[in-house]
Parts: sequence; C-alpha cells; structure tokens
Amino acid sequence: MKKILERIEEELKESFAACGYEERFGKAVLSNRPDLCEYQCNGAMAAAKAYKKKPIDIAGQVVEKLKGSPAFSLCEAVMPGFINLTLDEGFVAEYMNQMAEDGRLGLEKAKEPQTIVVDYGGANVAKPLHIGHLRSAVIGESIKRMGQALGHHMIGDVHLGDWGLQMGLIIEELRDRKPDLPYFQEGFAGEYPEEAPFTISELEEIYPAASRKAKFKPEEGREAGMSQEEIQAKEKESEAFAHRAHLATRRLQEGYPPFLAIWNHIMRVSKADLEKNYGNLAVSFDLWKGESDAQKYIPDLIKDLEQQGLAYESQGALVVDIGEPGDSKELPPCIVRKSDGAALYATSDLGTIIEREKDLHPDAYIYIADKRQELHFTQVFRVAKKAGFVSKDMPMSFLGFGTMNGKDGKPFKTRDGGVMRLEQLIGDINEAVYQRIMENRTVSEDEARGTAKLVGLAALKYGDLSNQAAKDYIFDIDRFISFEGNTGPYILYTIVRITSILSKYQELGGREAEGVILPAGSEAEKGLMLQISRYQEAMEAAFVERAPHKICQYIYELSNEFNRFYHNTKILGEEDKGKQRSFIRLIALAKDVLNACIQVLGFEAPERM
Repeated sequence: MKKILERIEEELKESFAACGYEERFGKAVLSNRPDLCEYQCNGAMAAAKAYKKKPIDIAGQVVEKLKGSPAFSLCEAVMPGFINLTLDEGFVAEYMNQMAEDGRLGLEKAKEPQTIVVDYGGANVAKPLHIGHLRSAVIGESIKRMGQALGHHMIGDVHLGDWGLQMGLIIEELRDRKPDLPYFQEGFAGEYPEEAPFTISELEEIYPAASRKAKFKPEEGREAGMSQEEIQAKEKESEAFAHRAHLATRRLQEGYPPFLAIWNHIMRVSKADLEKNYGNLAVSFDLWKGESDAQKYIPDLIKDLEQQGLAYESQGALVVDIGEPGDSKELPPCIVRKSDGAALYATSDLGTIIEREKDLHPDAYIYIADKRQELHFTQVFRVAKKAGFVSKDMPMSFLGFGTMNGKDGKPFKTRDGGVMRLEQLIGDINEAVYQRIMENRTVSEDEARGTAKLVGLAALKYGDLSNQAAKDYIFDIDRFISFEGNTGPYILYTIVRITSILSKYQELGGREAEGVILPAGSEAEKGLMLQISRYQEAMEAAFVERAPHKICQYIYELSNEFNRFYHNTKILGEEDKGKQRSFIRLIALAKDVLNACIQVLGFEAPERM
C-alpha cells in the first residue's frame, strides 16, 4: 500500500508534467504552518530557476491543474511560490479504510529484503548485566524489530566477551578457593564433572575478587593501615597472581583441556543467567556468538594482511593504516597484533566479520555500542574493506549511543556510588510503578504486580528510546513512570483507554470491525486520521535513520491526537449509528497502529491500568 505522501505526490507530479515541467518538482512535505495547511510543495521555487520563470507563476499554473483533484479540498499558491495543500476528508477516510482492511496496516514490505546482522548487547560472561548494558540492548532490539517489520531478515548477535583475561582471572581464583578440583590436578585422566563447580552468584563474586587481587594498589594498603613490609608483600602477591592469570588465559586460548572444561562451565552458567536478564527486558538474540568463535580465523587473517602488504610492524606491534583521501583529520592505524603477540578487540572483530561472511552472507551490518568506540569501529570497517574481507561497498554502520546519567548530570550510580545492576534497576522501576498503581487501589495486588511489570518495562525502554541515541540523557524514574507527558505509561494508558471503549461498545451489542470509516466531521477527527496515515512513513524513516526515537515521537503525537478526539467526541453516546460505527473503526485502527509501534519498541500494553 502506497504511503499517503506518495499519493499526494502522484497528484503533484501529474500537475507539474501537465504544465510542461519535470515531474521531479512535485515533492510534498508536512506543512511547517499547520494553521495554514496540512502539506506543502516547494517545487515551484526550484522549477523557477530551471525554467527562468517567477515561482508564483509556476505555482499558480500547477494549482490550476490540481483543482478538481479528489485528493485536496484546498490548494493555493502563495508568495513567493509555495503551494499549500489541505487533504479532502473523503480522500483521507478512504485511506483509513484501506489501512484498516490491510493485514499490515498499510506497511509495505521491502521490495528487496536484505539479510542484516545487528551486533548489540556486548555482555561479558561471568559478569552481571549492569545499567551500562541497557542502551545497547534496547536500541539494538528495536532496530532489529523495525527491520523485521519491514520484511528484512534481521540477525541479532549478542557478541559476548568470553575470551579475555577475565577467564584466566576466574580460573586462578577458582584454583585458590578450590585447589582439590580435578581441573587443577596434574595428570588427571578421568572425566570432568558435568555440573559447574560454582553457581551464578558465586561466579559473579569470583571475578571482581580476582580482579581486585590482580590489581592491588599501595594506597589501598595504606588506607587499610598496613605496614610498608605488608604492602610490599601484597604487591608481590598481586603481581604473581596477575602473572598466573595471564598464563592461564594463554593456556585456555591454546586449548588446554582442563581450562576449556572450566570455560564451558562458565559459558553455560553465564548464558542461562544472561538469557534470563535479557528476557526481563524483552530482548532476545538469534546468535550467542562470542570473541572465542572468532579465534580460529585470526592466524589466517593476520597472514592475509601481511601477504597483501597491508600490515607492517610499528614499535613491535603489527598495524594497518586506515587513512583515506578526504579524511578531515589524521586517523591512527589499527593495531591487529600487540608487541607481545596477543590479538586485540579489533582482531577479534575482524575474525567475527570473516565468520559472518562465511556463514551468514549478510547484505549489511549494524553495530550498536557506546559512542566512545566510534574510532574502533571506523578502524575495523576500513581494514575489513581494505583487505577484502567484505566488499568495498558493503554497508557497515556504527550507531554510537550516549550516557544514561543521574539527575546530577553524571553517569547513573547506586546510592553508595556503585554501578547498578540491571536487575536492580528493573526491580526499582517496577516497584515505583506498583506503588503508583496501588495509590488508586482499584485492582488486586497480584494484578497490580503483573501490570507494574508491563508498565515498568514500557517506562524504562520508552524513557531510553525516546531520546536520540547519540545524546546523553537524564534517567528520572519519577518522570519516566508518569502517566502524563511523553512517557511509556502515557502511551500504554492511551491504548488501555481505547481498549476500554471498544469493550464497552461490544457489551452494548456492537462489533468492532463492522461499518466503514466516514469522512471526518471535526478538526479533531481529521487530525487523528492524518496522524494514523503517517504510520508507514514514520516506520520507514526510523529504520533508515536507525532512529527509534522517531517511532516514540510518532506514537506520542498519535496518542495526543486520539486523546484530543476522545475529549471532543461522544463516541459511545453518539446517536447516529453509522457515525458511531465509524468512530469505533477509527479508534480500533489507532489502537492497532499504536500496538504495532510499541511491539517494535519492545514492550506491550496491559488490558487495564
């Protein structure tokens, strides 16, 4: 189904062509003066330069041809050459009926569907998800869902951090705590236990303890009242432990069976916990690949870079220049191997790209991470294209997000200054919503808890997604859970209000899907129709621009238009049954569009609030 903007432009192009001008001037945009018109065309201004005529004369000719068009109730040429357009109520109503009858609400599938890999999440195994993981998860999930709604094959990959030094730290800390485990017995020839020697809670405590042990700082000792001798002994102990951890990491990466067995335990326990916590955010991944999966490709990719003459030694490290003509500033080379022979994140990401090309054959890549990683991804993308790991015209986009800050403008922390676990953040916002619901005491506690989970998730995800991804924003629970203003709960409350009206209509013997949508009889009704009609434009623009906040803005405006219509119209009290059926069909369509949009944003509405 064509977008309403396309229908408008068809009329304009025909009129420009009929007047002897090129069709390309028949472009329309939403009016920036809604008090004067609904859409406007500025094509006469551009045509005036091409045809050496006055813009107002060209606009006047086009308007004359547009008269009698079923699409417009008003079209006029105004100085210096704008064409103001107001849509005909019958034309808009016809479009509403077509949307209501279409199983996809008029949303067209991509004519050439693509396979697109979305790399988001970026969690580290053996560490709990914290608030720093929120933005990548919810932004990535929404972009994946947008692409799916438009008919693309979207592949979401969490890309776990599972192969670095943290593994060696965990192994050596486990050795210190449980030295009798078979993994640490030289010459052990039996089968390793199927059950992990730790729970997720123990694992999440082991890693930070090991990290602290490997990074002892003298000032910490002085603050604890330790003597100089004790501090020196502790420093040696710390250095020795860090050395052990590096050796354990290397042995793991070389395939040492006992350490691989521990690693497999870590992966199983962590993945189960990560799936649960991502599930609480309504975030899911098609692939649970990690850095470890890329390791087998690294030796050959290094060799390839050297054989092509792209990689060269610099201060002991192996690097690839990435500078290109037209760069506004000098970009540092990409280090693909450190001086000690170790691979880096860039090497791992390049190996991952090679694996994805081999297994998935994607048409495009989208990476979502903190905006401070922009240089890293610029380096990776350029090396991948320079080396021919992907084609030179492969679309590879990086969407960098800003920081979630507290009310003090600094990165959001717990009350005692620590990094808040995502689980706790979700719990806090659910509890705040529950208390807000229970203030009215119109539902049972069990229902209130269930509703609070749905509304809390909407508050959290909408609070994040309604901001432009690249910008920092203030995390304000009180504002996010408000049932008024540009918030998730306000959107849900609008949907619930429509659901309530439709239920009452059915109780009175009516049927939601009967009748047709009639031409608008009021400004508020037409405003609602016009906003509904822009659904496909909003969805397509949000996906092309990788901008979930555009969906949020669209449904906020749609909710406002519905509530204006609701307050100005007696829907259930309307005596003209034809009109009433039209109202019901229209608000049911509004509800369907709102639900389609929040599904893309990754949350759902309760039956009542």
